[in-house]
Amino acid sequence: MSPALTIFLLVCGWLSVAGAMLWGLMRISRHHHPQVQPKPKVSLEKPPARAINVH
Repeated sequence: MSPALTIFLLVCGWLSVAGAMLWGLMRISRHHHPQVQPKPKVSLEKPPARAINVH
């Protein structure tokens, strides 16, 4: 094996390991990050009058 091919394979191995570690880190951080719920809009208008239920 030529030295250029050895260095190329070494760099490719480093990049693949770094990519796998980054993917795992992002997966874990996204999984454990609390999901932000949008706040409900507060209406300033009065709610419509409801019908009275008579039984």
